[in-house]
Amino acid sequence: MSFELGLAGRRALVTGGTKGVGRAVVAAFSALGVQVLTTARQAPAGLPDGVRFVAADMSTAEGCETVARAVPEMLGGVDIVVHVTGGSNAPAGGFAALGDAQWQAELNLNLLSAVRLDRAILPAMIAQGSGVVIHITSIQRTLPLPESTTAYASAKAALSTYSKSLSKEVGPKGIRVVRVSPGWIKTEAAVALVNRMADENGSGYAAAEQSLMDSLGGIPLGRPANPEEIADLVIFLASSRASAITGTEYVIDGGTVPTA
Repeated sequence: MSFELGLAGRRALVTGGTKGVGRAVVAAFSALGVQVLTTARQAPAGLPDGVRFVAADMSTAEGCETVARAVPEMLGGVDIVVHVTGGSNAPAGGFAALGDAQWQAELNLNLLSAVRLDRAILPAMIAQGSGVVIHITSIQRTLPLPESTTAYASAKAALSTYSKSLSKEVGPKGIRVVRVSPGWIKTEAAVALVNRMADENGSGYAAAEQSLMDSLGGIPLGRPANPEEIADLVIFLASSRASAITGTEYVIDGGTVPTA
């Protein structure tokens, strides 16, 4: 029995595809013969051969419009959209440290970037009668860190709810919408978060990392996931092997979330 994924020749847009999970997703798609367009604020070095790139700030409406215009121009349409763009730049200090500007920035990056781009791209996917949209959420929607990621976790929770509603609307029109919810991943962004916490708390990196791990309740698997493991799940969900899967959220966290 062949485990053919049916991805060769498909067209994929991957936002935030130059670092961490996004870069791993781009590399995996490219290796399987997918035509890939990816985005970031600045052009990266070392993308796989043939991967197309558009510079855009996905936290702004203008950036989302730039990417939406690039899709038909550079790919001729799209079959798969993977929203990886996200992160947190809010300061530590709990709820009192979060003013309106910090809240809006977290919502723009982690929720509205996906909402705006979906709104621009989905009509064409609906017209062709097929497509897959994958939103990268986070286990922090159920395990928020009150000291440092309240706004980020809240935005990811909103993204999850939005995704579920969207799946129910566009599923009958041939579009699958799926969520991938990672736990702790050893990415550049994760290391930067720990460094920021260490600076703000006056502790060393190891102490800040341990504090973050403890706040999550630990990782029963004994290690964080790596970006390639997240990408493997994304690739499967985007493939024809997952053609009956929509509206669901897949946690990949090494057992961090203590409930099923």
